[in-house]
Amino acid sequence: MANSSTDRWPSLDLDAWQDTYTMLHMWTQIAGKIRLVKTPWINHSWHVALYVTARGLTTGPIPDGDRIFQLEFDFIDHRLRITTSDGEKQTVALRPRSVADFYQVVMECLAELGISVTINTTPNEVPDPIPFDKDDLYRPYDEDYANRFWRVLLQSDRVFREFRSHFSGKVSPVHFFWGSFDLAVTRFSGRSAPDHPGGVPNLPDDVAKEAYCQEVSSAGFWPGAGLGYPAYYSYAYPTPDGFKDATVKPDAAFFHESLGEFVLPYDAVRESKFPDQMLLDFLNSTYEAAATLGDWDKATLRQTQFKS
Repeated sequence: MANSSTDRWPSLDLDAWQDTYTMLHMWTQIAGKIRLVKTPWINHSWHVALYVTARGLTTGPIPDGDRIFQLEFDFIDHRLRITTSDGEKQTVALRPRSVADFYQVVMECLAELGISVTINTTPNEVPDPIPFDKDDLYRPYDEDYANRFWRVLLQSDRVFREFRSHFSGKVSPVHFFWGSFDLAVTRFSGRSAPDHPGGVPNLPDDVAKEAYCQEVSSAGFWPGAGLGYPAYYSYAYPTPDGFKDATVKPDAAFFHESLGEFVLPYDAVRESKFPDQMLLDFLNSTYEAAATLGDWDKATLRQTQFKS
């Protein structure tokens, strides 16, 4: 399949853009940590996430005294734009460079805008992290693959929002977590959950425990690190008995024993004649398995569909 700006579900071979993937992971962590330290805490760390836009990923509005600023990655023009509510702006080119260089330039731009912020420079949720200001390895930046990655997020975000609308209980926004580098949406049963064991690399156990303090059915997309290929996933916490043996759709989906969750390879969706429906089938069937086996009050949590 050709890859052009009109290819809505582009190929995303992990080997072809691994260096760019790694770079974007660190860049988004820098932006996310800026949001983290400037934003009031919201349950399950929802205050740290990024959001898909018509051009890339954004922090959304961040308070700075009596004004607002935001950071947005533009994967069409390949710029990081920092804008403020009083009309000021700074731009950082997304190009081959080191993480340390990017970090320094971003911090200089914030200072130029009069924004004072200090972040923890150690990356989260990655093994053997190198602090941003010490990561001097020069890495390439592939504009084509950065754009493909965003286009996959764009389509995934659109379908996840449809799935989210069918639930009347507590449900997360569709948001991008820069630590695990995945787009996610999470439904809640309304009941508390046992303490999470923690153990996530370079993430305080208290953060993991708070994130999973309630029963959830969570689904998302990640580009493939640790798996070897991009995929959609779905899991339940706590995992109900029989979950791994549940029958889910489509046929390409399977339970990944070491991850402890259902996986649907992205390529199966991309190559489908009806990608939206295939992805919705996966989201709906894995939720049904989690909610049924977990004895959720599905009737109460089902959203009435209104017609405009």
